[in-house]
Amino acid sequence: MRVTDVKMESYRWPRKRPIRNGRYIYPTSGLDIVTIETDEGVTGIGLSGGVQEFPTIGMEILAYLKQYVLGQDPFDTERIWDDMWQPKLVGRRGITTRVISGIDIALWDLKGKAAGVPLYKLLGGFADKIPVYIAGGYYEEGKGLDDLATEMEEAVDLGADAVKMKIGGAPINEDVERVRVVRQAVGPDVRMMVDANCAYRYYEAIEIARKMEPYDIFWFEEPVNPDDYKGHQLVSQATTIPIATGENEYTRYGFRDLIETRSAAIIQPDGLIMGGVTEFMKVAALAQAHDLPIAPHGTQDVHIHLVSAIPNGLILEYYSTSTDPLHREMFEETLQVEDGHVRPPNRPGLGIVPNMKVLERYRVA
Repeated sequence: MRVTDVKMESYRWPRKRPIRNGRYIYPTSGLDIVTIETDEGVTGIGLSGGVQEFPTIGMEILAYLKQYVLGQDPFDTERIWDDMWQPKLVGRRGITTRVISGIDIALWDLKGKAAGVPLYKLLGGFADKIPVYIAGGYYEEGKGLDDLATEMEEAVDLGADAVKMKIGGAPINEDVERVRVVRQAVGPDVRMMVDANCAYRYYEAIEIARKMEPYDIFWFEEPVNPDDYKGHQLVSQATTIPIATGENEYTRYGFRDLIETRSAAIIQPDGLIMGGVTEFMKVAALAQAHDLPIAPHGTQDVHIHLVSAIPNGLILEYYSTSTDPLHREMFEETLQVEDGHVRPPNRPGLGIVPNMKVLERYRVA
């Protein structure tokens, strides 16, 4: 079997209302789909993270990287990844690695389809279901405390027993009140995470962490800049709340530095960003060697396979229609939350089929 073509299509659609976290405003959502075709008719589908915001750049990077994939045996993922990741010629992080991620994920999807097994089974098949949390709690224009409480209650009603909300986009005491209201709304038995999206300096993060401790926070995500390993370490040493981070980290090298500094208790690689399945599995093994759990960031349709394949998988992030209006429409079949868990699909590969009837109207490249 040989690769005959590699292509990427990007889609972007508006949200009803822009959502905001501790640092950024998101008026749109989107999807980047990498397709790899072979001479035996088997096709792989991969997803990349955030390239639709810069579609022209992403397409140029893909055009450059194709030379390392065309004509190759798609099962040779290690060699193909190594050939694509050339720091002297292309970027070591950012959009380049995100495009590499999409290509690598498509190759693994293809391998699963060729073998006739779901990706999580191909990778190791550790678990048949994974605990899930609903991500949300963003800031929105006109959204008050009652609206926030209702959103979190509805997340629990979806079948989850864990929720995540944003902080860092308001004064510290105002955010602490938001945390109190959510804890009161969901009750004492629901796990509750907070995510600052790198909004704080380390001493500010320590202040809000200490003020949130009475509300039984399961983790405090990205309290400071992703490159501030020492800041993460200082925050973690100053609070009883576990620190989680990693969504803005790239490749095994970045996670090596993060893990060696003991900057976080929970590691959050995003396979669509940090290098694909190939790199994710190496990071998961590195974390396992340090007795650290993995709670992947981002798209559940890919990460359900990755977190189900490893012994140190902790929980799956899940986005619903509250954060993405096309949540139930972008793929022909979507993952369902049942009793606080999600099960990986038993279809070969990733088991996802993009719903092109819906997506085509939103294509940007």
